[in-house]
Amino acid sequence: MTAQASFDPQAFRAALGTFTTGVTIITTRAEDGSPIGITANSFNSVSLNPPLVLWSLAKNARSLSAFSGNPHWNVHVLSAEQESMSGRFASQGGDKFAGVALDEGISDAPLLQDCTARFQCRTAFSYEGGDHVIFVGEVRAYDRTDLPPLVYQGGQYALAARKPRSEVRLAAPPPPECSYTEDLLGYLLGRAHYQTLYALRGMLGGDALDETSFFLLSVLCIRDNLTLDEINAFVGYTGIEATQLAMKALEDRCFVACEMASEGARYVLTAHGREASLRQIALAKALEEDIADKLGAGDAMALKLLLKRLVASTDPGLPDLWAPR
Repeated sequence: MTAQASFDPQAFRAALGTFTTGVTIITTRAEDGSPIGITANSFNSVSLNPPLVLWSLAKNARSLSAFSGNPHWNVHVLSAEQESMSGRFASQGGDKFAGVALDEGISDAPLLQDCTARFQCRTAFSYEGGDHVIFVGEVRAYDRTDLPPLVYQGGQYALAARKPRSEVRLAAPPPPECSYTEDLLGYLLGRAHYQTLYALRGMLGGDALDETSFFLLSVLCIRDNLTLDEINAFVGYTGIEATQLAMKALEDRCFVACEMASEGARYVLTAHGREASLRQIALAKALEEDIADKLGAGDAMALKLLLKRLVASTDPGLPDLWAPR
């Protein structure tokens, strides 16, 4: 057993940080009626019958007297969109409730909006636990939404994604190490891409706009007045090439206009082209919403976050289409 003298508080904190938790804001009112709120990830359930929850607060916290003196407090399980709210209530000083909309609750404790879940509680009892005071509360009312929760792990905010259940494949021998398997990242990315593109092609086909036109108009919808070389810098990684012939086809349909400049031809989007592009983007967003409905809001958000990280880590130096000029 390790002696107390060699106990490393920082290493202990790091070890505790491997346990993934949700993020909450606990609120009450001080004796003078002023609202009090703090960010905490020590929240946990205790009992279903009676419905009890607990959380802990450091003994040196400025808000300890308020939570000790008022038996009513609310626990807000933050949604993934409320990271800034978490940071606000974790900071010292300032009016944390400035501009924050509140709902009416069953007590005077402030009740925040747009959370994943909320628990309105009354202190059942409290007791000391080392350098903290542990509050155990009876849940008097609660509500929940489908918003994905904000997660805290390893000292950073995170998103939770559901792991698919493992299925036992009967009579399937383990593949050799060199084989192509369904867990290969390239296969998963490729199949997901082509399945999504297959569905999108079906939607685009009904409006007589092919895949090349869709990509070219999408670029010009975000940023136009571009040369062929500039357009290709944005779409080249897709395998699509903006040629004079392809742009002439868009001109013939009055989607783009060619303007001559000192450095050569530049292409701008016409009003008709913008309308067509926005219509196609609306179809793409409808497909995205359908996928998000099947995955669930939390998994869809986690997928986007991981894809953004993958794009950033594999970026060969492509120009940023959304960067200000």
